[in-house]
Amino acid sequence: MIYISTGIAIVMAIGVFILRMKETKKPVNEKKIILPPLFMSTGALMFIFPMFRVTRYELLEALVAGMLFSILLIKTSKFEVRDEKIYILRSKAFIFILIGLMVIRLVAKLMLGSTIEIGVLSGMFFLLAFAMIVPWRIVMLYQYKKVKAASFGGGSMV
Repeated sequence: MIYISTGIAIVMAIGVFILRMKETKKPVNEKKIILPPLFMSTGALMFIFPMFRVTRYELLEALVAGMLFSILLIKTSKFEVRDEKIYILRSKAFIFILIGLMVIRLVAKLMLGSTIEIGVLSGMFFLLAFAMIVPWRIVMLYQYKKVKAASFGGGSMV
């Protein structure tokens, strides 16, 4: 089961990288920044099932780790104005950060997989990912609005 979930995680990481590269080719807007965490939030339905439920300590652990990892994503997300539109800058560090996070996740899964039930571990990794994406996207939205206001006087451009 750990090998299957690891394979799925690798495929998802590749998907995130491909989406991120495509994201740099198209102008960004507020909706494109806000929607990914909203879509991901549906994954919280997993906690309806007892096998995925975590303790308060596991919840806190996953949330703190996710917020710490979000700092790396925040540091690599910058915007630029081109052709009177706002684009996210391509970051050379992003792929290395993504690979690094994947390696940390795999090592943690292998180490914790023998001591924590697979369902609980899945719940913790979902919470970690969500706690990583939400602060990142909030900061992205703030930065986007800042660039928009500085470049276009805050008026609607999309």
